[in-house]
Amino acid sequence: MTEERPAVPVGVERSPGIARAADFSRSGSPERVIPQATVTRLATYLRVLGILADDGVLIVSSEELANAAGVGSAKLRKDLSFLGPNGVRGVGYDVMRLRAKIESALGLDRGHKVVLVGVGNLGEALARYGGFGRRGFSMGGLFDRNPDRVGLDIDGLLVQHVDTLALACRELEATIGVIATPDEAAQAVAAEFVAGGVEGILSFSPVTLDVPDRVEVRRVDLAVEMQVLSFNSSRNEASGRSEASGRSAAGGESAPPSPRTGPARLGRSRGPRVTPGSMPGTGVGAGTTISPPISSSTAGSSTVGGSTRNGSVIAP
Repeated sequence: MTEERPAVPVGVERSPGIARAADFSRSGSPERVIPQATVTRLATYLRVLGILADDGVLIVSSEELANAAGVGSAKLRKDLSFLGPNGVRGVGYDVMRLRAKIESALGLDRGHKVVLVGVGNLGEALARYGGFGRRGFSMGGLFDRNPDRVGLDIDGLLVQHVDTLALACRELEATIGVIATPDEAAQAVAAEFVAGGVEGILSFSPVTLDVPDRVEVRRVDLAVEMQVLSFNSSRNEASGRSEASGRSAAGGESAPPSPRTGPARLGRSRGPRVTPGSMPGTGVGAGTTISPPISSSTAGSSTVGGSTRNGSVIAP
């Protein structure tokens, strides 16, 4: 079982919330593969477009949309190219049309019924979150094993006992299951979701779940995310110290010249001595010293051991 696939074929509906573009496959165009990173950014663009639509914006340029999403305009245009032709050069994107295209690609146009198991502190917070409904996800059922939780009313939903989970998923036609239980219960809950016909599972447990390939699994491990933040913070701090050290060294006094090299001497170089026979046909005799002249063609260049530096010759 593969939990997270790096890319999703467009036109193949393998899971809810993952890229789907049946419209493009029906048009006869070849299937394209949307990278997982692009899928994530499409969801971000959709959120921004929703805000723009609420504000009454009809047309948005690629630069405006990219800035609001925190990406470059070139990357945004490349991401949107997976959805087919979009926008008009010099005009921009139709907000409502682009929003509908992204919703279709992400499989949100058909809506999703969500079932959550584990109504503890995290689960209850997720159950009360109103943002899911605005993005095409409706909370259909809450389940727990704790008798103190069963029967509670949370925003109009009664918490049911987990023993009825599989049957309830089939009756509700749930497409997404959320696991917010302790780690030791995660696999058993996943098995009940599979039995209930759930297509995708969002798990807040770090446990690797054993489910059929037809079921997509996304894990959210908050501890891992904070460890990544810790790493990035340490790296940025080390980089800052390195840059500060480099600026300090650049602004300090230059080191004294090495005793072996010494400063450059201006004037002619003594040059190599040419022995008889070393330059046949030149007429140069034994013991003759050849010094290369300084001409306009060598001024400003640098030579060490037969070269010039700043118009001067450095003796070897």
